[in-house]
Amino acid sequence: MNSTTTSGTPPRLRRSLGVVDGVALAASSTAATTSIGIGMGALAATVGLQAPAILLVAFLPILGIATAYARLNRSEPNMGSGYVWVGKSIGPWLGFLTGWVTLVGTIIFMAYTSAVTGSVVLIFANKAGLHELLGLQLDPNSTALSTVLGLFVLAAVTVTAITGVRHATRFQTWLLVFEYGVLLAFCGWAIVGGTQGFDWSWFDPFAIGDGTAFAQGLVLAVFFFWGWDAAFSVTEETKDTRDVGRGGFIALFTMLAMFLYGSVAFQREMSLPELIEQGPQGLTYLGEKLASEPWATLPLLALMCSAVASLQSSVIPTARGLHAMGRDRTMGPLWTKISPRYGSPAAGTVAVMTVAAGVSLLALAIPKLNEMILAAVNSIGLIVALYYGLTALACAVRFRSDLRTAPRQAVRSVLAPALSGIALIGIGCYLGHDYYTMSDHFELSPDNGWFMLAVPSAIIVSGFVMAAVAKYGRRSPYFQKQGFSLAAPETD
Repeated sequence: MNSTTTSGTPPRLRRSLGVVDGVALAASSTAATTSIGIGMGALAATVGLQAPAILLVAFLPILGIATAYARLNRSEPNMGSGYVWVGKSIGPWLGFLTGWVTLVGTIIFMAYTSAVTGSVVLIFANKAGLHELLGLQLDPNSTALSTVLGLFVLAAVTVTAITGVRHATRFQTWLLVFEYGVLLAFCGWAIVGGTQGFDWSWFDPFAIGDGTAFAQGLVLAVFFFWGWDAAFSVTEETKDTRDVGRGGFIALFTMLAMFLYGSVAFQREMSLPELIEQGPQGLTYLGEKLASEPWATLPLLALMCSAVASLQSSVIPTARGLHAMGRDRTMGPLWTKISPRYGSPAAGTVAVMTVAAGVSLLALAIPKLNEMILAAVNSIGLIVALYYGLTALACAVRFRSDLRTAPRQAVRSVLAPALSGIALIGIGCYLGHDYYTMSDHFELSPDNGWFMLAVPSAIIVSGFVMAAVAKYGRRSPYFQKQGFSLAAPETD
C-alpha cells in the first residue's frame, strides 16, 4: 500500500521531464566515455582494427530495436517497457523473463561499476597528490577500498535519484557536457596529430574473417550501445510521451557518432598491440600520451564523471521496472510505494541500491563470487541480446496487421524489428554455442566457456522460477490476463 498525501489521495508520479531529460538519461546509461575509455582495448583484442566496422554493423539491429521501442511506447506508454510489451504480445512467461533479465543484468552491472568507480576516484586522488587519508593508503588496486568508496558514490547518486528524477537528469546533463567536451577535444587531437596512418579498411566488416571473432565483437559492440532504452523507463514521468522516443533516438545517434569518433582516434594514436596492452586504461593512456599535467588528468576526470552518471542512470530505470512489476503483483508491494514528498519510487530505489551494494560486499567476502560477477559482465551481452530481441519480436507480432493495411508503416513496425530481433537472438545463440564448445570442463573462471555460459543461463532459469512464484504464489493478474498489465496509475 502506498502512503497517502495530506489530501487523502495516494501519492503519484510527477510528469516533469522533457526531451533533454530523456537524452541525458539514455546517454548517461549508455556511458560513451566509459565504453570508449575502458572498452576499446577489449574490442581491439576481439576484432583487431575493425572496431569502427563492428560498431557500424551493431548499430543496424540496435536501430531496428529502437524503432520497435518507439512504436510500442506510442501504442502503450508504460515504465515496464519490454516486460509489459512482450507479456502482452508474445506471452506472460517470456514477458516476465524480459523484465527479470533486464533487472538482474543491470544490478550486476551496478555492483561491478561501483567498484570500478571507486578505483577511478582513487586514481584521480593519487593524481592530485593525495596518497593517504587518516592513515589509510589510497591504493587504486585495493579491491576492498575501491568497492567501499564506490558504494559511497552509489549511495550519493541514489539520494539524487530519490529526491526527484528531474534533478538527477539535470545533474547528468552537466556531467555529460563536461565529459563529452573532454572526449571531443582529446580524440580530435589524436585524429589530427596521430602517429598511426588512417585506413578505410577499418570500416570493412568483411576484413574480420573469423566468424567467432565477428560474433563476439558484435555482442560486445551491442553492449557498448546498451542503456539507451533507459529513456523509456520514465515515460510515465515525461510531459509528452513522444519525447521519450525522441530522446532515445537522439542519444542513440549521438552514441554512434561518439563511438566511431573515439575508435578512429584511438587507432590513429595507438597501434593494435598498444590498444590491447592498455585495455581498460586506454583513455587515461591517451591523455598521458597527448598532454602534460595537469591537462593529462582531464580524461581521467571525464571517465570518473561518466562512471558516476552511469551508476545513477542505472538506479533510475531499475527501480521503475520493478515498480511496474509490483503494480501487476509479479513482484512484492515494496516496489509500488511512491514517496509523497518527492513523487518517486523512493523505497524501491533504496532497495535496488541495497541489493547492488550487497552483491558488491559479498564479492569481497567470497572471492569466487567476484569471478562470477566478472563472468556475468563478460557475458552480459547475451542477456542484452535476449531482451532486446524479444522486445523487437513483440513489436512485429503486435503490429503484424500493418503488413496488409499499411505496407509502408510495416517496414518500421514489423520488418525492421523482426529482422533486428532475429539477428540479435541468432548471434546470441551462436556465441552461446561457441562458449559451450570453447572449453571441455567447467571451472570457476571468467575465461572458462562453460562458466561464461552458465552465468546467463542461471539468470534465465531464475527468471522462470520467479515467474512461477508470481503466477502460482502471488496469483498475479499479469499471468491470468495473458500478459495484460494492470493500468498504470494516473500520474500527476
